[in-house]
Amino acid sequence: MLFDVEIRTTTAAALLGVSPSTLRTWERRYGFPQPRRSTGGHRQYERAVVEALRDAYAETGHAASAVELARTRGGGPAPPSRARLRAALTAFDEDAAGRVVAEALAARALEVVVEELVLTGVDGLAPDTPERALGHRWAAGWLAAQRRLAPPACRPEGVLVLDAGGSDVLHVAGLELALRRSGLRVLVLPVALDPVRLQRAVTVLDPVLVVLGGRGAALDAVGRAVFASRRGRGERVAVCDFRGAVKGSSTVPRVGPGLLDAREAVLAMVGQRTVGQDVPEVAPTPRRGRLRAAG
Repeated sequence: MLFDVEIRTTTAAALLGVSPSTLRTWERRYGFPQPRRSTGGHRQYERAVVEALRDAYAETGHAASAVELARTRGGGPAPPSRARLRAALTAFDEDAAGRVVAEALAARALEVVVEELVLTGVDGLAPDTPERALGHRWAAGWLAAQRRLAPPACRPEGVLVLDAGGSDVLHVAGLELALRRSGLRVLVLPVALDPVRLQRAVTVLDPVLVVLGGRGAALDAVGRAVFASRRGRGERVAVCDFRGAVKGSSTVPRVGPGLLDAREAVLAMVGQRTVGQDVPEVAPTPRRGRLRAAG
């Protein structure tokens, strides 16, 4: 297991983002982290302790406070937190942001990391700021890279996602990634696309479900897109709303609001459509392996 290993001084210092001499200074001054000596006399630190100290240092920015906090937490394995991701993005350090997420992926499922670290971390940045703009651009690129790594579809069902753009575009991209990794054939198109052109794509995909994603589209554009998607297919094509695409009261079922709940609801709806049954309301499913809320 990743957190059960011991690491040498240079590796521990790199994880903390300090020099080896600084790490040794902390050890002498605060008595933490306390390494053991290998048979060859080399310092060996428990990775779990270093991870805990790193997270505490990212939160406090002060060595003494970080040591006290890490000791209080018991030096257990703490997953990379949203606070660390936001700190990296606030510092305009995309490489550091990538490392935070890569470390999280070593201990958590990708979909959990997307929802609870990437999306929530970017959403936590102040709107209309350079930091939020950088975070949005970085997250969009990271999600696109993960999408390219997703395995090819292994199921015959198609899902059409109509993206309204706006502030929910990252959440829509996250749902697309989760559905692709579930084996579905997924096509994402802008909701404002000309209905005639949209119809050509629908003919090829032959979807069993249309997902209206995001809150950035006018109601008439949504209506035209839904009509074009269901033309010639009628009730064979179900429609659902992700992130409030349809304002006010509506008969269109909503999925989510979170990524994992939305994925489970979509898979259930696809399954019901495949066997020709009515689509029930889907309750949120319990989630496991969640990231610890931090910051």
